[in-house]
Amino acid sequence: MNTVSRRFEDFCSAAIHNVYDEGSLHSHAIPIYASSTFVFDSAEQGMNRFSGTEPGYIYSRFANPTTAAAEKLIASLEAFGLNGGDGNPLTLKALLHASGQGALSTLCFSLLKNGDMVLTNTALYGGTHEFFAYLLSRSGIETRFTDLADLNAVDQALDQYPQIRLIHIESPTNPLMGCTDIEAICKRAAARGIKVSIDNTFATPYLQQPFAFGVDFVYHSTTKFLNGHGTAIGGALVGKDLDFMQTTAVKTYKLLGANSNAFDAFLLINGIKTLPLRMHQHSANAARVATWLDAHPAVAKVNYNGLKTHPDYALSIRQMRHPGAVLSFELRGGIAAGKQFINRLRMCTRAVSLGTVDTLISHPASMSHAIMKPEERLKAGITDGLIRMSVGIEAAEDILADLEQALSGLADQAA
Repeated sequence: MNTVSRRFEDFCSAAIHNVYDEGSLHSHAIPIYASSTFVFDSAEQGMNRFSGTEPGYIYSRFANPTTAAAEKLIASLEAFGLNGGDGNPLTLKALLHASGQGALSTLCFSLLKNGDMVLTNTALYGGTHEFFAYLLSRSGIETRFTDLADLNAVDQALDQYPQIRLIHIESPTNPLMGCTDIEAICKRAAARGIKVSIDNTFATPYLQQPFAFGVDFVYHSTTKFLNGHGTAIGGALVGKDLDFMQTTAVKTYKLLGANSNAFDAFLLINGIKTLPLRMHQHSANAARVATWLDAHPAVAKVNYNGLKTHPDYALSIRQMRHPGAVLSFELRGGIAAGKQFINRLRMCTRAVSLGTVDTLISHPASMSHAIMKPEERLKAGITDGLIRMSVGIEAAEDILADLEQALSGLADQAA
């Protein structure tokens, strides 16, 4: 089987064909290598594999052929159409984890040490916020939360805290869809020898390619749009410093035991094959829903970076293929109206998470961001009445019909 790296003209082709089976039976679909360990042909081969002088598999916590195929696929898509500093096609290394939190853990514990500091968004996914505020702080690594969209605030933080070693971006942010100027942040970081990472979960490499703007690391909760069907938890860390990724990051990854497994990797690969098609439909539907909600009398505010009224609309258009599939909104009746709305839904799914083919609606303050203190949520703009919506790929007319019947009468109550 040909395993030579191929360059395609279209992202759709790369998503389908950049998957390689390292076996010899030429299976059409990548096999599920459900084995905890791998056999050596000789004592010498086992020794060589452990010493790193001979490639090959040892133990699935270290590496597995199915997870390796998923890693190479994700890395190829993040690098799609990009060149490195030498003018050659950009080469990236990905590590597949059991969750996005696992990928974040490998990044931070392989890169940072006691006394270092992280600079990141005020508005973050609740689990990321707690990881920085609770777990990293216990390791002597402080986090400075600021508005990364305010470049003056970023400059002040960099001047005031020379111990900053990592700037972590979430763009678009969860759940207010705020965007950060990735290129501007990367230029500031590079001038000071600081690394930049970005959570690209909401956008996926189809809608946004952060390596084009200078980031050092991208990470994903592959549970979301990459998998696309809500069938497996997973995370990926992707880096451009191949030496770091293949040594320090891999060692940390192995010791943390945050590896994915063959079955979840298999499901992820199958999901990615339809990623461009799904994201196109997700995004088109979200744009229609956001415009419709923005005009509805029961809705006080819509947070969607594809609306021209969103403060980051121009930036979003500049660094993304499309604003994406997630939005949030406030009802004029506050949390009471929000509960009524959610309880009235007939087709849209009441569930946390996002990125599945069906439309998911949740209440961030009591669900995805419940672990944050109330004052921290409010500082991040997450009110008790905010509703988050991950728009699915159903017919837009059916999504809008469900929203209409669920919102019926709420405007009169709020009047």
